[in-house]
Amino acid sequence: METIIRVVEDIEKDYEIIREGAEYIKKGQLVAFPTETVYGLGANALDAGAVRRIFEAKGRPSDNPLIVHIGEIDDINELVAHIPSSARLLMDKYWPGPLTLVLKKASSVPAEITAGLDTVAIRMPSHPVANALIRESGVPIAAPSANKSGRPSPTLAKHVIEDLSGRIPFIIDGGECSVGLESTVLDMSRDMPIILRPGGITKEMIEDTIGSIEVDRRVLTPPMEGEEIRSPGMKYTHYAPNAPVVIVEGNIDYMADKIRKVAKYYSSKYKKIIVLSTEETALMYGDEDFTVFIMGSRAEPSTIASNLFALLRECDERNADIIIAEGVEETHEGLAIMNRMLRAAAFRVIK
Repeated sequence: METIIRVVEDIEKDYEIIREGAEYIKKGQLVAFPTETVYGLGANALDAGAVRRIFEAKGRPSDNPLIVHIGEIDDINELVAHIPSSARLLMDKYWPGPLTLVLKKASSVPAEITAGLDTVAIRMPSHPVANALIRESGVPIAAPSANKSGRPSPTLAKHVIEDLSGRIPFIIDGGECSVGLESTVLDMSRDMPIILRPGGITKEMIEDTIGSIEVDRRVLTPPMEGEEIRSPGMKYTHYAPNAPVVIVEGNIDYMADKIRKVAKYYSSKYKKIIVLSTEETALMYGDEDFTVFIMGSRAEPSTIASNLFALLRECDERNADIIIAEGVEETHEGLAIMNRMLRAAAFRVIK
């Protein structure tokens, strides 16, 4: 299959590209496009055949539900059976933006979207290209991340090209994604709202709006065999680069020493070791026998979030044999960062 790649630098000047992408969606084909979180692989959410093409292109298991993206808040009405008042408050405050709400689905939503569940995950992206594509298509767009299943999510069009060129017909290059991690997924279909996947809209931000919520235990631990998967990103092996990832956690004052010891332990087995460091510890490593990539600052976890997936892919480009990553505090945006790291990791070292 030929893959056409178009670059959108200015929505108004390049709107013909949006129209071109919308025509693919209307015809039941797939289009990769940027959102503020990561690049998505989109299809008409109301067309079961088109949705199945997403799973085929990604090699995605069919028990992993998809998120439906809408262009206007009112578009949600045809997709859900009921909208709680607390969900309305969150929609008013955080839509468009990186928050996905799980609600009881309407009969119009194909079972392929929901993996057979009675709920559907919906969000309204804020990226101008994503929003324009949805509106021009005239249908809600189902869109998981535009990568091969299990790989680090794409934050640049080149990442999509690496994974899906020749597998999908159309890619819209809209530059780098600003958030860098997938949206927060909040299940609002139960009495107590629960975060199924953390993201840029944090637990603390949500609680400031609607009061107490819970966090699913599987955010930081693997699901048990046979457990129901209610959200994208809940499977334990996910976001993984080619090399194994080892996470090192503990006191920041001793982090560099711990990393050195872990690197020395693996040095007899692996030649190319890459350490994912924070700004606070990067200068502590000095002249070591490993390469250091700086993820961002612990004081500004959003910088780590925006860089994480791109750095995991760069480790692949550098042919890393093993990746050793510094863990971060599991609060605010740090919860989302650790969720992605743990899904990508082979081992976790806590001392």
